[in-house]
Parts: sequence; C-alpha cells; structure tokens
Amino acid sequence: MDADTMSLNDLKAVLLRRRWGLLLPLAAIFWVAVALAFFLPSIYRSMATILIEEQEIPANLVQTTVTSYAQQRLQNIYQRIMSTSRLLEIIKNLHLYPDLQDKVNPDEIAAKMREDIVLDFIKADVVDPKTGKASSATIAFTLSYQGKDPAQTQQVASVLTSLFLEENLKDREKTVSEASGFLQEEVNRVKEAMAVSDAKIADYKEKHINELPELLQVNMQSLQNIEVNSDRLSEQMRTLREREGYLESQLASMPKQAMQKNRLEELRVQLANLETRFSPQYPDVIAVKAEIAKLTAGKGAAQEETPDNPAYVTLAAQLASTKSEIASVSKQIAANDQRSFRYRNSIEATPRVEETYKTLLNERDNLLRNYNELMQKHMGAQVAQGLEKDQKGERFTVVEPALLPEKPDKPNRLAIVLVGIVLGIGAGIGTAALMEFSDQSIRSAEGLAKATSFPVLGVIPEILNEQERVQVKKTNKLHNIALLANLGLALVALLALKFVG
Repeated sequence: MDADTMSLNDLKAVLLRRRWGLLLPLAAIFWVAVALAFFLPSIYRSMATILIEEQEIPANLVQTTVTSYAQQRLQNIYQRIMSTSRLLEIIKNLHLYPDLQDKVNPDEIAAKMREDIVLDFIKADVVDPKTGKASSATIAFTLSYQGKDPAQTQQVASVLTSLFLEENLKDREKTVSEASGFLQEEVNRVKEAMAVSDAKIADYKEKHINELPELLQVNMQSLQNIEVNSDRLSEQMRTLREREGYLESQLASMPKQAMQKNRLEELRVQLANLETRFSPQYPDVIAVKAEIAKLTAGKGAAQEETPDNPAYVTLAAQLASTKSEIASVSKQIAANDQRSFRYRNSIEATPRVEETYKTLLNERDNLLRNYNELMQKHMGAQVAQGLEKDQKGERFTVVEPALLPEKPDKPNRLAIVLVGIVLGIGAGIGTAALMEFSDQSIRSAEGLAKATSFPVLGVIPEILNEQERVQVKKTNKLHNIALLANLGLALVALLALKFVG
C-alpha cells in the first residue's frame, strides 16, 4: 500500500488487518520485561550523610596546620579505605559476598565491593572571607553501600562511615603532629646553628678585640689623645735638653772643692807680695812656691773626691734630676709611639675586620630572625595540635546515619516494565509496518486502477457462508478473550510490581 495516499479509514483497516503483528511483539516484549522485573534480585542501598563543620575557634585566632581542601582529604581517605586489604578485612568480618567466595579470587571480590560503594560530594556556593569572592566548596558528602541484604547493607554503610570519621581524625592528628615535630626539629637545628654562629663571633671578637667597628671612634679618639700627649712630651723633652745643656755648662766652670781654690788664691797673692819684697831664694818665697806647686799637682786627684762645693752639689743634683726626667720622658715617648703604632694598625685594619664582622652578624641576625619565625610557627602548630586533640577544629559530623533500607534501590521494576511496553509498542508498530509494506496485495478499487491503468468496472465483496461466518465469530471471540486475559495479567503484574518495588 502506498503510504502517501493512505487515509484514516485505510489506517484503521491496516490496524485491524495487522493487529496480531502489532500485539504479539508487544505482548512478548512486555512479558519479558515483567519476567526481568520479577526475577532480577533486589538491591538495597543504605546511605549516610556527613557534614563538614568548620573549626569552632575563629581562624584569625588559631590557624590550623591542616591546609588541604576537604574534598582532597576525602579522596585520600577514600583511597586508603578502598585498598584491597581494608576491603577484604571488612568482607571477612561481615561475611560479605558468600556466593563469590569460591568462584573468584579475593581481588575480584574487593573490586566488586569497591563498585558497590559510592562517595558523593555535596557542594554549595560560599563566600571566601579573605577575598570576598563566591566559590564552590564541599560542605558535606554522602557515603552509601548497596547489597542484597538490607540489614547487612546498613551494617556495612555504618562501618564505612565510622572508618571515614576515624581516618579523618587520624589524618588531621598526624598532619598537625608531623608539622609540630618538623618545626621542633627546625627550631633545634637553627638553635644549634645560632650557637655555632655565636662561638664564631666570640672567637672573632677575641682575635680582633681592638679592631672591631664599634671601637673605631674610641681608637681614633685615643690616637688623637696620644698625638697630643706626644706633642707635649716632645716639648717637655726639648725643655729638659736645654736645661741639661745649661746645667752641664755651669758645672764645667765651677770647682768641686771650694777651700782648696781659696787657699791657692791666697798663696798666689802672698807669693806676689813676697816677690816684690824678697828675692826668689828667700825662704818664705821658696816655701810658698812649694805649697802652690803641691796644691796645683794635687788638683787632678782632688777632682775624684767628693765635691764639697755647695753650688756645685746643687747644680749636679739638678742635672741628675734633669737627666732622670729625660730618661722618663724618653720612655714615655717610646711607649706613646708603640701605642700610636698599635692604634694606627687597628684603625687601618678596622674596614677589613668590619666586612667579615658584618658578615658574621648578618648571618647571626638571619638565624635569629629565622629562629623567631620558627618559634612562632611552632607555637601555632602546638596550639593547632591541641585544637585537633580536643576536636575543636574542622571535623566530620554524621547528620544522617545509615538507616535500614525498607525498599530496594534497584532494579526499578516499574521502569523496566514501562520500558518494555514502549519497546513492545515500537516493535509491534515496526512489525506491522514491515508486514504491510512488504505485502503487494491490492485491496481497493483505487489501488487496482492505479496498478493496471485500467478503470474498475465493479467490486465484488467477500461472500461467506453460514459455517464460515460462525468460524470467524468464534475466532474473533477467542482473540478477544486472549487479549483481555493479557490485559488482566498485565494489570495484576503492575499491581504486584507496586507492592514488590
């Protein structure tokens, strides 16, 4: 039949003519779907909802050392719990999958349980207090397990929930403990480095005690004082040298023995008087000359004796004192020169010493700054450790524990049946259409005229006798009964699915 010229009456005729091609596939697929819906095992799901609560103490007062995102930590915990060893332990303790124990290896059983566990995250748009921008954050998560036994399913879900809570606590405590331990090790290391640096500085200061930068002004002032003192000592030495020369010239022209000189002068005066009156052979003249000669000859020996001239003794004492002062000033000048030499060397060495000294001090300052920062961080880590120990930080709270499932989660039997009906209708329509369009029979005068290009003179209807009409009615009655029976069974099946599902 040509689909382009099909009218509504033709469509009704096709439906009546191909009703069994339409109904049989529909019924077959429907009952297959009903069989699947009834015979597929019920799978129950037990689910727990866990809220991720922020720490009770404001973050601006106590900073936690657990800086990873909640979703990241959940994934890490999930991977640890989903390990084959942990799953096999749960399977052994709860006697799960008994039908698979003798059929597959333990790894496949663990993989099956891994498929039955579902972790879903619940996200929400939150505003970051630091940036003020809205972003998506995980505020809670659900953990579910599916199985054939409702009670066992609830038990497994509860065990998994407990494991998640325990692992989260262990993970956070381990993180803060490791952070605190690491910071303590760093503090000790920096403290030891500071002790070494202090020892280096002390040793360097001891070796260069007079060349340190902080003593530069003192050294320069001391050198200036020494130079002023040197000028004073030089002036004093010059004065003492002049005094020494003067005293030496005075002593050279002064006799040591005052009485001997007076006697010699008297004798010379007496000799002069006698010579004016007497001849040289006069006894008194001879006697005076002899005494003068004696005094003159004994003058050199008398010089080695102790002077008894008071003026001479005074000048000699002054000269000795002056020479002593000269010696003392000379020593002071030499000592001043040595001190000046030392101070000049210290001042000249100060820039070189200062460079190394500053390097040591900078190293010490950096270590001290690092030490203070580490101590502050370590104290914060200890506070954070106490925060986690008292469970005042971010924590998981079960808001909906795993409940005993009252209805199976799958299969969705009603959906299977409805899908079967839809597929059956589609298969029936397809079968009927295939049968109709593959049939080349001519069933109307218009079709005959179109096929032969000749006009139709008349139409002879189908003529049935009484026996044939009875047989047709009987067949139609049986078909209607079968159709009604199928509809009734389908209604009963749907009602049963409602109670079973």
